[in-house]
Amino acid sequence: MKKSGNRNKASKSIFERFTTRQGESPISGSVEDSSKVRHVENPVNLPFIEGASRHDDSDYGHAEDMSKWGIDSKKATLRSRKRNIFIGLGIAVGVMIFVLAGVFFIFPRILPKLFEGSNIELFVQKQVNYVYTDPDYRVINRPEVSVYDSPDVTSDRITQVLYNEVVKLIDANSVNGFVMIETTDGVTGYIADNTFISSMDSVEPDLYQYKLVISDPFKNIMTHASNGTLITRALMNTVLYGNVKKDGVYQVNLPGGDTGWVGSSGVIEIGTRSKTDIVSSRYFVSSVLTFVNSMYLDDGLTMKGASVNGIAYVCSSVNGITLPRSMDEQSKLGTAIEMHRDAVNNNLVVEDIHPGDFVFLRGPNDPEGSNVIREMAICTDTGTFFMISPTKTTVKLRQFNSGNAFYERIITVRRFFEED
Repeated sequence: MKKSGNRNKASKSIFERFTTRQGESPISGSVEDSSKVRHVENPVNLPFIEGASRHDDSDYGHAEDMSKWGIDSKKATLRSRKRNIFIGLGIAVGVMIFVLAGVFFIFPRILPKLFEGSNIELFVQKQVNYVYTDPDYRVINRPEVSVYDSPDVTSDRITQVLYNEVVKLIDANSVNGFVMIETTDGVTGYIADNTFISSMDSVEPDLYQYKLVISDPFKNIMTHASNGTLITRALMNTVLYGNVKKDGVYQVNLPGGDTGWVGSSGVIEIGTRSKTDIVSSRYFVSSVLTFVNSMYLDDGLTMKGASVNGIAYVCSSVNGITLPRSMDEQSKLGTAIEMHRDAVNNNLVVEDIHPGDFVFLRGPNDPEGSNVIREMAICTDTGTFFMISPTKTTVKLRQFNSGNAFYERIITVRRFFEED
């Protein structure tokens, strides 16, 4: 028995020895004594852990008081609060706004200054060579303004000047509400003193990317690109400048600093210091025909009131040829056309006058051989002419067959545009 007892004693497992306290039964003891069984929540003291602290069984497994380590409960917990989605969205939007502001507003203002004076092409500033530096220059701010030969509205009209056209003050002293000016092509006369401004920004070529010439009888200038209200009307041969071009519209700078929008149809875009290309006679004739049945006005240039020489001036300009404004000066330019007579009736050959030719005539009651020009016409087709009506109220188309007295009044025929 003794031998057997020693054997049993030797057979005790290492685990049993380590888990047996003094005066206690091992874990393999009677299961009826549940107080002697070590559960997971109770500490097990292993003898090979030297100096380990012995805690009271009731404290084991409880949360440690972390405040003594300087750690509050928010930092000690393993749980994390869900991030507010709106905060994240706000941060993303803020970053995007900052990036866009940098690209479109901040960088364009900062970078040119940083590279000012360098040869880096991206940051080379455009050279502005101002044209209208004389303090006597003015810009017309009405659709059209009549120029008179004296400071009186009842005096003879010399010509008209158009919206955004440049004039120069010859005498700034107002007389009867008129001042003396000179046009850019040298015509001197009087205009009303409230029809122009002194700011020249709207006509300085180097300030803009686009030069626009109105080729329709008129174009509306609107406050907005679509669904805007009317600012003013720009009449044929009005010149405007701008920097913005969108689908079908231009933004133009107006006298006084405002901007407006004009449709691209009926508008010729050219370089800011360029002139309109010269085209064939059929384009010139097409421009003339838009004024048929307009009211007649001595030396008028617009659909509101037109003369034949005035229409010749504006229609030639938008089609590439700059002419003087008066009949007498126009009759001295271009190519003189030699007229022939037929062998049968000795009548002038109508076919010698081509569409687009200018015809200058003596008066119906002037003696044969007189070279005083009283009237002019523009040929639009063989035997058909754009000229003043017999009642002198409108400009219209009139037809004359061979042998008509009209042909015997011809002093000279001038050709400015060639056919296709």
